[in-house]
Amino acid sequence: MDTDRNRQPNDSARRRLQGELRELRQLRELRTREGGGRDRLETSPITGSNRSRLDQPRTARPGLITLPSYDPEAFGVLSERIARFLGTGRFIVWMTVVVVLWIGWNTLLPASVRFDEYPFIFLTLALSLQASYAAPLILLAQNRQDNRDRVNMEQDRARSDRSIADTEYLAREVAALRQGLGEVATRDFIRSELQSLLKEMDERRDASEAL
Repeated sequence: MDTDRNRQPNDSARRRLQGELRELRQLRELRTREGGGRDRLETSPITGSNRSRLDQPRTARPGLITLPSYDPEAFGVLSERIARFLGTGRFIVWMTVVVVLWIGWNTLLPASVRFDEYPFIFLTLALSLQASYAAPLILLAQNRQDNRDRVNMEQDRARSDRSIADTEYLAREVAALRQGLGEVATRDFIRSELQSLLKEMDERRDASEAL
């Protein structure tokens, strides 16, 4: 009976250890299958609850709909180039040439080759589409330029603050040097003191000789 009682706790402890080892093995297989894991969750072998690890960054979970990603910096540079081209005389000349050719093609050529009859609805739609895309691109370029100007203004302000601080420091140092030089004995002062001492010694010698 005693051996059966001792065997039952040993069996329960062995089963608990086997269950923990099984959970650890499953966790290791899950981590190796995920290749590092996107969720980076750690499963406790005792409680079985998932908790996020604080020593690893949290990554986004893949959703049902994956939106296309783009580089904001590259898109901003492209928008600045387009906005810069839209603000040149070359764009105005080319747009004028295209509009004149479009109107001439659809008015002077035979009706069989015309693709946009008067009142040129397709041309109006194309120009409206071009304007609708040009306005946000110009605004984006202006926002980027404003951000750069703000950064430059902050740098200039910091540079001016450092210059003012350096100027004040140099002014204090010059004032301290002036005070120090005012207390230093100059050559003329030492010469006058020596002359006064020599005169005093001569007077004392004359007085002693007279006695």
